[in-house]
Amino acid sequence: MDNLERIESSSPGFVAFKVGLDPFLNKVIIQSLNFGIIKVLCMESTNEELRELTLLEKIENDPDVNQSTLATQLGVAVGTVNWHLKRLIAKGYVKVNRAERKKLRYIITPDGIALRARLAVDYVERSFSLYRKTRQRVREYLSEIKSAGYNRIRIVGKGDVADICRLTCLEHGIAVVNDKDAPALQVEGFKVILQMDGKS
Repeated sequence: MDNLERIESSSPGFVAFKVGLDPFLNKVIIQSLNFGIIKVLCMESTNEELRELTLLEKIENDPDVNQSTLATQLGVAVGTVNWHLKRLIAKGYVKVNRAERKKLRYIITPDGIALRARLAVDYVERSFSLYRKTRQRVREYLSEIKSAGYNRIRIVGKGDVADICRLTCLEHGIAVVNDKDAPALQVEGFKVILQMDGKS
């Protein structure tokens, strides 16, 4: 992974990466791959991968967690959690033991820990791939508006991608304004579209 340096930790089961961003940002992000993956950017990944990563993290943190709680935390139906758990169990990533008469305990296996680490690394890679692609696209748009004689721009939309747009504009000396007569960067999900003089 570009700009990604593994950091060894004395804490058992803890893996971290130091992520070097562009010099303009003048900071690093410490990314924990043990529990509670930090949202660096919006993720380009399948829902299944994200759910499995989250399930493995939750189970490792609390083996006694129940499916109803997991469903609430993931924002999905209990049936969806049940389906994912059955898959993880069938593949040997999770074991299930009966703790009490009606209570189950989920144990993440060594293979499950390896899967969680791999999914987490994939998460970071895809997040920074999105970061780099967005920055490049915005730079190209800024070249266009500079060539057209503009030195300011509107950003329409919110979220992580909009924040990347804002940082890139500031880096290139383009003021971010609310003036409706200014060209606009329209953020739609992961896409950024330039709107200038009624064209997009």
